[in-house]
Amino acid sequence: MKPFRFKEFTVHQDRCAMKVGTDGVLLGAWTSLENEPDTILDVGTGTGLIALQLAQRSSAKTIDAVELDELAFEQCVENFESSPWADRLFCYHASFKEFVEEMDEAYDLIVSNPPFYSEEVSSRSKSRDSARQNRSLPFNDLIHGVSKLLSPTGSFATIVPHKEETRLIGLAVENHLFVHSITRVKATANTEVKRSLLQFSRVEAKTMIDELTLETDSHRYTEEYISLTKDFYLKM
Repeated sequence: MKPFRFKEFTVHQDRCAMKVGTDGVLLGAWTSLENEPDTILDVGTGTGLIALQLAQRSSAKTIDAVELDELAFEQCVENFESSPWADRLFCYHASFKEFVEEMDEAYDLIVSNPPFYSEEVSSRSKSRDSARQNRSLPFNDLIHGVSKLLSPTGSFATIVPHKEETRLIGLAVENHLFVHSITRVKATANTEVKRSLLQFSRVEAKTMIDELTLETDSHRYTEEYISLTKDFYLKM
């Protein structure tokens, strides 16, 4: 499989179960850096895509990632080392549970494009199924870990199927995390909302909610989507 080339970095993905996709690019481009994070963590990083996007967008001194799958971990390390920000990027080979238990430091920003297929699915690829199914990183484990590792003024950003939005927000509240930004994503203006981008913090505040449509009826990208991702995609 050919590597995926962005404007400032390249992602090799031939050994990763989950390839570069719209969800990851959206999260990496959408996540607010308003609190100017000095330390960032990407949970379940896969190819390292989101961590690389945040390295491009921020001046954070430390950008860590954690990945359970061995082949994905190895490829992520290679993608980090060949990027312009190799000195700021580091990937740990561990489950998120193990990482939380061993890590003492807090992060100003945590991001995750988590596996979210709760039903049993099979693609005849064990690594791909694991990457897709939330048995490998259940939402409650994700939120619980985030609540332990997030700094007092930090934020957590994620993308989930829209149908999981309410459940995830409820789990977050149980762990004293409160949603302050929601962007609901539609493929076209006439389709249903497919994904929810959410960003949380430890402080209760009014939730800002908007929508993002990716394509017009003529199968061309909307101005909003182009504006969001133009710093990354070569042809935007």
